[in-house]
Amino acid sequence: MIRIAIVVLTLVAGVPASLAAVLISPWWSLAAVPLVLLGLLGVADLVQRRHSVLRNYPVLGHARFLLERIRPELQQYFIERNFDGRPFDRDVRSIVYARAKGADAEEPFGTERDVYRSGYEFLVPSMAPRPAPRTPPRVRVGGPDCARPYDMALLNVSAMSFGSLSANAVLALNGGAAAGGFAHDTGEGGLSDHHLRPGGDLVWEIGTGYFGCRTRDGDFDAAEFADKAAHDHVKCVSLKLSQGAKPGIGGVLPGAKVNVEIARVRDVPEGRTVVSPPGHRVFSTPRELVRFIARMRELSGGKPAGFKLCVGSRRQFLAVCKAMLEEGTTPDFIVVDGAEGGTGAAPLEFADHVGTPLTEGLLTVHNALVGAGLRDRIRIGASGKIATGTDLVKRMVQGADYGNAARAMMFAVGCIQAQRCHTNTCPTGVATQDPRRARALDVRDKAPRVQRFQEATVASALQIMASMGVTDPAELRPHMLRRRVDPLTQRSYDELYEWLEPGRLLAEPPASWAADWKAADPDRFTV
Repeated sequence: MIRIAIVVLTLVAGVPASLAAVLISPWWSLAAVPLVLLGLLGVADLVQRRHSVLRNYPVLGHARFLLERIRPELQQYFIERNFDGRPFDRDVRSIVYARAKGADAEEPFGTERDVYRSGYEFLVPSMAPRPAPRTPPRVRVGGPDCARPYDMALLNVSAMSFGSLSANAVLALNGGAAAGGFAHDTGEGGLSDHHLRPGGDLVWEIGTGYFGCRTRDGDFDAAEFADKAAHDHVKCVSLKLSQGAKPGIGGVLPGAKVNVEIARVRDVPEGRTVVSPPGHRVFSTPRELVRFIARMRELSGGKPAGFKLCVGSRRQFLAVCKAMLEEGTTPDFIVVDGAEGGTGAAPLEFADHVGTPLTEGLLTVHNALVGAGLRDRIRIGASGKIATGTDLVKRMVQGADYGNAARAMMFAVGCIQAQRCHTNTCPTGVATQDPRRARALDVRDKAPRVQRFQEATVASALQIMASMGVTDPAELRPHMLRRRVDPLTQRSYDELYEWLEPGRLLAEPPASWAADWKAADPDRFTV
C-alpha cells in the first residue's frame, strides 16, 4: 500500500521518489494522507470524460467549479454596489430587514443613485405638505354584485403557495397578517392548515390545477370550492390566469416534494409529480371567464371574486371588458402581476423576455377599465417588486388601488436572496420542504417581523404622500410622478402616457386604441 502511494505521488502529483518515501513513512504518513487523497482525485480527474477542464487541469480544475458555485454570494456580498443588485439591491433588502426588526431604515450622507440618469423616477413634493394620517386608509373591495365586501389594506402578502414555501414560512406570514390586519394570498397551491391556523385574512387563489378544489380528473370541483370558500378566514377568492415571472406556462411540482400533507392539501396523489397545465378548463372565451368569476362569487356566498394576470395582449383584455359590459357583471378586483415578479423557478427566457412589466400592465388595465366605464366597480391590485413605501406610492399613481408583496415578505421572514428556491436547499428555511432546514425559521420570531415590515412600509407610503400634499391615495395624480428621459429632460406620467377619460372607448375611442377596441371579441381571445 505504501509503495502504491509513493507511485501515485510521484506520477500524478510530481513529488520526487525520495520525498514521497519520506512522506509515506510512518512518521509522516498521517500528514501525507491529504496528499494521497489529492493524488487519487487527480487520477480520477484524468480518466473521467465529462469535464475537459479537469482532464487538462486535474485537482486544480475543481477550483473553477467551486468559484462558480459561490459566484452569487461573491457577487452579492463583495462586488455589487448598494443600489444595482438584482433582483433586489442591497439598499432595498436593508430597508426591509430594518423595518422587519423595528429598526430605523435611514441612510446618512445622501443618495448614491445618479439622479440625472435616464430612467430615474421621482415623486413631486408639495410646497404645502400635509400631516400623514394616523390610521391607514383601506380599500373597499366589492362591486355591486358582491354581498360581502372586504376592506383591503394598502399592502398585503402576495401569492406564495404552501409547497413552494415551508409550513413555518406560511405560518409566519399569516401570523403577521393576523396581527397587522392585512390580507394573505394563499397562492395556487391550495388552502392549508398553515394558512388557517394563525387566523389572518385570506385571499384564496386557485390556478389551472384547481388545487384544493379539484376532481380526480383535474377539473374544478364546485362543491369542494364552496365548502372551503365558506371558511370565515377566506375573505376573497381569486382565479389565477397567469403570473409575471412565467406567463402562459404551467408549473411542475416534483414527486419528491409531494409528501402526505401537500398531497392532501392539493388533492393529488402522494409522491407523484404534479403538473399544472398552461391554461384553464373552466373557460375558453372572455365571456366564459367573466361568467366563471361570477360563479366563484356565488359559490363563495357573495365574497369578492377576481382574477390575477400578467398583461399581454391589450386586445384580449379589451375583449374581457366587452364581455363584462355585455354580461352585466364584473369581477370585484383584478390583480396585475408585472413581468418583474418572482417565482420559485421559471425558464430564464420567460423571466427575462415574456410578459408586460408592471408599469405598462397597470396603465393598460386601469385605462381600459376607465375607458369602458367600469373602473368604479373594480379595484386593481399591483404585484411585482413592491418592497418600499416609494414602490407602493408609484404603483398607486400608475392606477393601482393597493399593492401585494411576495419577495419583500420573504425577506421579512429571513430570506437572504440565496436564489435556491427551486433546489429545496433554502439556507433560511423559507422556500423548502426539508424539515431540518425549515425548523430554522422560528415562527414566533418571524411573524412579528412580517407585521412590523408591513406597518412601517405603509406608514412610509403615507408619509411620502403627505409630503406630496396628499392624505388619501384617491388624490394621487399622474403628474405627481416624473421620469428623466435623458440627462437634460424630464417628463411627468401625465405627459409620458395616454390617460383615457371615463367611457371614452364607448363613445369615440382615440386613434391609439380604436383598432384594438374594434377587434376585441368577447367570444374569442383574438391574438
